Amino acid sequence: MRNKPQAQVPVTQKQQPQKQGNVRKPQERPGLTDDEIDEIREAFNLFDTEGTGRVDPRELKAAMQSLGFDQKNPTIFNMIAELESEGTDIDFDQFLDAITSKLGNRENRDGINKIFDLFDDDGSNSINLNNLKRVAKELGETMTPEELAEMLERAASNGREITREDFYNIMVKRTF
Repeated sequence: MRNKPQAQVPVTQKQQPQKQGNVRKPQERPGLTDDEIDEIREAFNLFDTEGTGRVDPRELKAAMQSLGFDQKNPTIFNMIAELESEGTDIDFDQFLDAITSKLGNRENRDGINKIFDLFDDDGSNSINLNNLKRVAKELGETMTPEELAEMLERAASNGREITREDFYNIMVKRTF
């Protein structure tokens, strides 16, 4: 009696990178495109100099500090400092989780509120010209105060400050 070949059942992996040659397939994360995940992976790989898939968050923090991120982009710097407190090397999934938990999911109101809070550093529950100037500086954008004021005027329902509701409506709008 011959044994019948058994059907192959595909194995699925949950949020694990799949290697195809030297290229990894990006993980799915709500609110992030594949391109955004690839950009985050590129940043991670800059610090994974030995190619182990793990980085020491203390080294990452020191490198970010030497580049001035503690002043230029305190949000990212503080996120890395939080990873440092765990004390062990981190892999890409942990790095991506830390970033996505801080940045929020653009697909739901809670995630959009997290993003809003990154702008609203003064706790005024609105985004004003000073908030926009700070964020533009942190992101390395070279927009004039007039350009930022025009953005604010177009986005804010009152023409002066973007409310949490204005921000939500902007974020869920699919066309501009």
